[in-house]
Amino acid sequence: MFSIPQAVVEKHILENMSLVCAWREHLGLAQQEVAQKMGVSQSAYSQMEKAEANLRQATINKIARALGILPEQLVI
Repeated sequence: MFSIPQAVVEKHILENMSLVCAWREHLGLAQQEVAQKMGVSQSAYSQMEKAEANLRQATINKIARALGILPEQLVI
């Protein structure tokens, strides 16, 4: 079983933030750090945060790996 911290859910709902962005901020990471772990540019990663609803499963898996969380934690 997995969980999503309340702080992440609050950012997602109350601040209308994507789950990807909410997780990244919750973990105290900069976009550049996550992008580097994924092997993409910061601007490409930024677009992934904005296009969260249209991300392919393979991309979700890469983001989750870079954040150190389960892919299922990027979906509500």
